[in-house]
Amino acid sequence: MASISLHGIHKHFGDIAALTDLQLEIADGEFFVLLGPSGAGKTTTLRIIAGLEQPETGLVRMDGEDVTTAAPAQRDCAFVFQQYSLYPHLTVFDNLAFPLRAPLRRIPEAEIRRRVERVAATLHIESKLQRKATALSGGEMQRVAIGRALVREPRVYLMDEPLSSLDAKLREELRVELKRLQRQSGTTVVYVTHDQVEATTLADRIAILEAGHIRQIGTPEEIYEAPVSVQVAQRLGSPAINVLPAGWFAGQHPAAAASVGIRPEDVELAGENDGFECTVIESSLLKHHVIAEHAGVEVRARLMQSVAPPPQSRIRLCFPAGQRLLFDQAGKRLAA
Repeated sequence: MASISLHGIHKHFGDIAALTDLQLEIADGEFFVLLGPSGAGKTTTLRIIAGLEQPETGLVRMDGEDVTTAAPAQRDCAFVFQQYSLYPHLTVFDNLAFPLRAPLRRIPEAEIRRRVERVAATLHIESKLQRKATALSGGEMQRVAIGRALVREPRVYLMDEPLSSLDAKLREELRVELKRLQRQSGTTVVYVTHDQVEATTLADRIAILEAGHIRQIGTPEEIYEAPVSVQVAQRLGSPAINVLPAGWFAGQHPAAAASVGIRPEDVELAGENDGFECTVIESSLLKHHVIAEHAGVEVRARLMQSVAPPPQSRIRLCFPAGQRLLFDQAGKRLAA
């Protein structure tokens, strides 16, 4: 297993700054998730850890050892790419066994078979072991790609959106399985995703990346409950956090507050003469989800009701003061 440290990492591609002064500490045995939109620098960070990209400045350390210029083979990282990257002329078994047959490893065939069959059972592809990779569905190919990393038992797993091509049910199953395997093995995992559900389900800690900068690092609970900015607050939560004009709450908050955030689950139904009158846009009884509108602003709420309010009906909503998050004009979080 290995701890990972990135210090002062800068990386450009032409005129585009992919990473700017990246500082990151990942603990030994941690499941660490990089969360952000496309172009945020998540994959570039993974590739720098793996040694597939070289930073222009900065240091990469593993277990305290400087590996900034070390070759990928010396770092003992297993990389799961977003693309499948399988050998089409080999069977599933041989694709899974391929990294174990490298000359530097010299693993006995009996041990290779044991590892391959165990991982295949975990990923539900044990019946596909004798098929060629080209005879698989997209989801099956992605499972083989994940399995090829799992059989290696490296110091670090680097995973770049490995579940993105799977159907919803299998994604959920594999999220649970990946977390269970990581806990059992104690291996360090650095996992890239733009999916907040994956991030909050899997992560011990999350780093929110935007435009090559880390905006916040913390546990899922810390980031959800205490985001440092409105942009970070909008990264976690489904439905997304409500960002309301501070003018709705005149005199209740500091003058520096430009907007007020409140999570949909914290919005409450108000009495006849309280709160804000809103027009229902849509509602779902199954999800207890209501989307309404007040003064041209959309409001999302989770309301535990036995009957969903119909579209165009009027409801009154209130936003408890103790649940509000305050943001300034630049989107930075203010003290309560």
